[in-house]
Amino acid sequence: MNRFYLFLFLFSSLITKAQIHEIGLFLGGSNFIGEIGKTNYIAPNEPAFGILYKWNKSPRHSWRASYTYSKISGNDKNATEPARNQRGYSFENSIKELSLGLEFDFFDFDLHDSDTKFTPYVYSGLSYIRYDGLYFLNEDMKIDKTYGTIAIPMTVGIKTNFLENFVLGFEAGARYSFKDNLDGSNPTNEKFENLQFGNKNSNDWYVFTGFTLTYTFGNKPCFCTE
Repeated sequence: MNRFYLFLFLFSSLITKAQIHEIGLFLGGSNFIGEIGKTNYIAPNEPAFGILYKWNKSPRHSWRASYTYSKISGNDKNATEPARNQRGYSFENSIKELSLGLEFDFFDFDLHDSDTKFTPYVYSGLSYIRYDGLYFLNEDMKIDKTYGTIAIPMTVGIKTNFLENFVLGFEAGARYSFKDNLDGSNPTNEKFENLQFGNKNSNDWYVFTGFTLTYTFGNKPCFCTE
């Protein structure tokens, strides 16, 4: 929760600058790619929601910050691999993600131009996540304690200024985490090393897919080099 207040403080500091800003919501779903359950890249099975802020530095790029919360889950019974079906493990976890990075637009997206426009975009940066450390004992999922790690977001999307002062977007963003224990297959706690299973050389992924809706405000930028 302290990190959430830190995010709000950073946001309140940014909006004092004389540039155009966006603030809004992300609503969509999440899916997990790891040792348990399906291996589909985009197959949302849990709700995800968050808040985001953008500081538009030019018609082509924006600095972006976001906080996203979601459950992640997997069930071997839904997998296509026979070995996973036979094993029959399932898990649930929660992801609290703070992400900072750069969004790049393929076409000019000047929000002070009254014409309706759209553009594909990509986003990447650095994310910090909090999650529960899991392990399996006698096929039952147990919770150790809360851990944190870094993830790399790789997002593609498309957006349009469909109404004055509002921007609607749709995006799918895969996150490569620096850990292999989001599903309990590779417990971080050394006490549970004998309970590890699966491929220990492949870290976990999770994906957020959904819509963004932001409200634009702020003074007209000059978009000039300083």
